[in-house]
Amino acid sequence: MPDLIPLSTLPDDGRLRRIVIVGGGSAGWMAAAALSRITSTPIVLIESDEIGTVGVGEATIPQIRTFNQALGLDEREFLRETKGTFKLGIRFLGWNGEGSDYSHAFGQVGRHSGIVPFHQMWIRAHHRGLAASFDAYSLNDVAARAGKMAMPGAGLSPQGVNMPWAYHFDASLYAAYLRRLAEANGVTRVEGKVAGVSVGTDGQTITGLTVDDGGFLEGDFFLDCTGFRGLLISELQGSEFCDWSKWLPCNSALAAPCSSDKPTTPYTTSTAHKAGWIWRIPLQHRVGNGIVYCSDVMDDDEAHRLLLAQMDRSPDVEPRQIRFTTGTRRQHWIGNCLAIGLSAGFLEPLESTSIHLTQYSIARLMAMLPRRSIDPVMQSAFNDEISRQWLRVRDFLILHYWANGRTGEPFWDACRDCELPGTLKSKIAQFRAAGHFIREDDELFTEVAWAQVFIGQGLIPENWNPLADEIDEKQLRESLETIRHQHEQLVANMPSHDQFIQGFIQA
Repeated sequence: MPDLIPLSTLPDDGRLRRIVIVGGGSAGWMAAAALSRITSTPIVLIESDEIGTVGVGEATIPQIRTFNQALGLDEREFLRETKGTFKLGIRFLGWNGEGSDYSHAFGQVGRHSGIVPFHQMWIRAHHRGLAASFDAYSLNDVAARAGKMAMPGAGLSPQGVNMPWAYHFDASLYAAYLRRLAEANGVTRVEGKVAGVSVGTDGQTITGLTVDDGGFLEGDFFLDCTGFRGLLISELQGSEFCDWSKWLPCNSALAAPCSSDKPTTPYTTSTAHKAGWIWRIPLQHRVGNGIVYCSDVMDDDEAHRLLLAQMDRSPDVEPRQIRFTTGTRRQHWIGNCLAIGLSAGFLEPLESTSIHLTQYSIARLMAMLPRRSIDPVMQSAFNDEISRQWLRVRDFLILHYWANGRTGEPFWDACRDCELPGTLKSKIAQFRAAGHFIREDDELFTEVAWAQVFIGQGLIPENWNPLADEIDEKQLRESLETIRHQHEQLVANMPSHDQFIQGFIQA
């Protein structure tokens, strides 16, 4: 371990004297890159090249663009460095029964009329036989299915068109890219493993870390980015794990990349199978593949065969096994330690939220960065806010399983019959009654996102807001036709996704 200045010899003005990040990977280096950009506090990151990372989070949601912009990343360079592609949404196959197909696409669906959400008008039109599928009114979905991509100023008018995007990328390359950025900002990397965690008598304060070479690493604040192991946070009182597997019963995954000569689709694919689902994530240089399943219903060998049968080509490496329990720590921030990434909890990558939840915690830490004397009020406020975000995302994922239409399969039948959390019950009841939805606590997913899953999986209300009846039926039909026509015209003039990537990166 390199010689570090003892903390006791540093000036003590009440601010943090050293931040220690344990674990690299995307979580550790995202934290290091972000913190080193906004604080002069010395940052040390310890990781071992011998310890691999899980790395299943190669698909993202549009909020990552805000994080990357805050780091000052150039989008073209980012895509080159990470072999990235664009993502306009997620396509769900088989979730409402074999042959079913719907999308959760980013951006708006249709256009609101005053205070009446578009989905309310669509419900009325659907029952009158006037509407196409809900997906048809999403520009992102129309473009994604056509394999097209554009952005304002590059194939789209700078004003008036909302077609947000996210990315698919190689998570290990993203970590390496951010490592270079963080080290350029002064972050010190230590190669090694943590052999021991010293905890104060209060059970909630880390006093230092013993490294495998015998050195002792001091810090005022510690970030646990050690993955499922949670090496630091699990040593502290109050780090109990909240198990959510009764609602999200999948507990295993296999992941493997492969080459492909198919066009790179601008969307993630999630294909349901008898005991879970399969992901497909197209990158510039390969396709990321994985199968998520419940080992109580499907054994590993069957999952392995099913994954290989769904892949474009034979895997580049033997599929890697991942075991997990869905849930989260009761507290992410305890004393002078904050769990980031998988050490904080795990929600399967069904809606590509893993990287976002990590970045959200980093952003909130930056906004609430403590002094040496940790304020319990700020710590409690942080934990409450993070908990609300995790709970709302959890409910959104549960909805996919509960609302499935795969009858006669024990796994899916049990998902429909499970006792739902009260927070989700309320949302479902309101939507069933009249297509109503309230976004709570600044939750991640909007009413448009919830409506896409509700409607896409066949939960279409019999009633709607009566204000939607104020629109003349002829006007409603013409409005729907206009939206579809405009989307078709815009998409017809867009380049293919592959053409856009090459042109954008080379520009």
